[in-house]
Amino acid sequence: MTLDSIFGILKNVIDIAIVWVMFYYILKNFKNNVKMSLLIKGVLVIVLVKVISDYVGFTTVGLLLEYVIEWGPLALIIIFQPEIRGALEQLGRSQLLGRHKILTVDEREKLVYEIIQAVDYCRKTRIGALIVLERDISLSDYIDKAKPLYADLSNELLVSIFFPNNPLHDGAVIVQGNRISCAGAVFPTSNNIKLNKRLGTRHRAALGIAEETDAISIVVSEETGRISIAVKGELFYNLSLDDARMMLIDELRPKTVDTELVDVDEEDIYEEDN
Repeated sequence: MTLDSIFGILKNVIDIAIVWVMFYYILKNFKNNVKMSLLIKGVLVIVLVKVISDYVGFTTVGLLLEYVIEWGPLALIIIFQPEIRGALEQLGRSQLLGRHKILTVDEREKLVYEIIQAVDYCRKTRIGALIVLERDISLSDYIDKAKPLYADLSNELLVSIFFPNNPLHDGAVIVQGNRISCAGAVFPTSNNIKLNKRLGTRHRAALGIAEETDAISIVVSEETGRISIAVKGELFYNLSLDDARMMLIDELRPKTVDTELVDVDEEDIYEEDN
């Protein structure tokens, strides 16, 4: 085997690897974006119906679908322009090396404890709050437009931020790792028609950022004191304090480590606390 042939094989391997990496991150971002996922499913359904119609011999259906497939890409770009732009922006915000900081078990335990303490106080005193935890997809665009803090997270600081008449209480707090990066952040609101119309801007903003990214949004209703969490494009409404805590523990758990070991460590920690 000559040096040129080895170089050619190596070049082909690198070429294929780059393509696979590109597809991986595109599919990963589409998975985290609920709207784009639905769009892709719709396209796949149309293609599947077209294949079935050609096989069975449905002339009229096949002819109509040919027009749809021919002009569909242009129509999709026009109709779903905001979603496509959001997906591209989201791809640009993605951190290729994963979340900016992997928390230890102790750090995650303290993070969840401080957040739950703040949420419990806000729940009892009817203080509205929106806390967003960044994960793999960067929220730097929203952080840049908010009030920078870069402070250690504590329940006292969270409560003081959301306390009525505080200039920053209407926006969201963004947490990176175990630190508060900013306050007063503004997110796009969800247009989900299934969302209860009585839910306010906080809940819609929490779901909106959960639809566009993999962030975790914790909401406390100012009117009812109810706790909700938005994650993976879904809003879990009116959770108990224990349910919210366990959901945070599960969502913050690293997916690349031995989950059984993490489960044992975290259960032991909370048994000691209780």
